[in-house]
Amino acid sequence: MAITFGKPNKNDLDKIMNIEHSGFSEAEAATANSMLERIKVIPDTFIVAYDEQEDPAGYIVGPASTERYITDNLFETSVPNSVHAPYQTILSLVVSPDKQKMGIASQLLQQLAIVAEQQGRQLITLTCLEKLVPFYERNGYQVDGISNSQHAGETWYNMMKKL
Repeated sequence: MAITFGKPNKNDLDKIMNIEHSGFSEAEAATANSMLERIKVIPDTFIVAYDEQEDPAGYIVGPASTERYITDNLFETSVPNSVHAPYQTILSLVVSPDKQKMGIASQLLQQLAIVAEQQGRQLITLTCLEKLVPFYERNGYQVDGISNSQHAGETWYNMMKKL
């Protein structure tokens, strides 16, 4: 399968939201309004994997931040990426269920790392559920403790990768 990477298109919002809901519970998932705001405000760090039909197969998104760890307010409001922010966050990394097990999520991590390096970021930071820790470790991330996040009432693990 040929995958290409590009910036999100607001016309893809419904398909992106379907993918979001396939990977996150209702409490964990971004709202359509939050996702549209991310498309508009941080398109440079919102990367979509497109399949042969130019449909979204998955995506990765997160703002640059001055905070080493993700805080819950990042899930609510998007602000433009600051050129001075040393950290690149990941708020969502999801691949459509019918496109999983093809390496797309790892490719999306690589694509975001390239962008983050070009923008002069020092490291990439994210939170994930315990079941996803091994996936991120295989992609060069390290556990950096339990997050203070209360998002969706879950226990989240801080993960980071130095660039």
